[in-house]
Amino acid sequence: MTGAQAARLSGDRLHLHHGPIDLVIHADGACEAAYAAATARFATVLVELAAELPRLRASQGAKIESAVGMRMARAIAPHAPAFVTPMAAVAGAVADEVLAHMCAATPLRRAYVNNGGDIALHLNGGESFRVGLAALDGMGHGTATIRSEDGIGGIATSGFGGRSLSFGIAEAVTVLAPNAADADAAATLIANAVDLPDHPAISRVAAHTLDPDSDLGERLVVKGCGPLGASDIARALEHGLTTARATQAKGLIRAAHLRLRGQTATLEQTETELARA
Repeated sequence: MTGAQAARLSGDRLHLHHGPIDLVIHADGACEAAYAAATARFATVLVELAAELPRLRASQGAKIESAVGMRMARAIAPHAPAFVTPMAAVAGAVADEVLAHMCAATPLRRAYVNNGGDIALHLNGGESFRVGLAALDGMGHGTATIRSEDGIGGIATSGFGGRSLSFGIAEAVTVLAPNAADADAAATLIANAVDLPDHPAISRVAAHTLDPDSDLGERLVVKGCGPLGASDIARALEHGLTTARATQAKGLIRAAHLRLRGQTATLEQTETELARA
């Protein structure tokens, strides 16, 4: 495998790529210094994660030493005793780590690190971002205006059919949280909860039959989902909202938007605008 690669994109953005990790980065301010810091930090991220991958695929309690790995572990810890491994927060944690080095290197007005749709955000006082919310199939399902005072530093989306296997049937669960690792972990667990246990339209298989390297092992994940009635969809979304409310009550997330079969449900934060398209 070749080493980390860096290239400039249109719109004064930076693209960093190494193995399975693809970052798209933009900064308003001293962007050259920020991009140099991002490139330098990114160079060893994948090597560090690969060195302790068995521990990152284990449930809570494994000894983790890398900076990104510790971000992952911190993101899942508050969700105990629910089953979740640090891998649930890997994309968000990588984005957080790179953004932190950018902000430490130079003052920035605004910046983002987008890791395949899991995004770490930096907003200086008075700044804002308006972001689109999209399902894993690319279909838009709303927008969010995020302001510096909202306390939101991360956005993540999870669901059935995405990059990871899921226990649930959500098309997409998008979470806004204080950082991207927290958003990533919470989106995974809320998406898992959008489910109808024992429903005959939902087929499940052991995770390792779909991905031999999955951290979920023999646990059953969704392989397919047939037709669902309107009441089934509403019930599954309510299951997800119950988990989202509990997660918000712990202070782990700010807001969440859930989508299943074209139907949506939103858990809002008063200061955050979530307007469905």
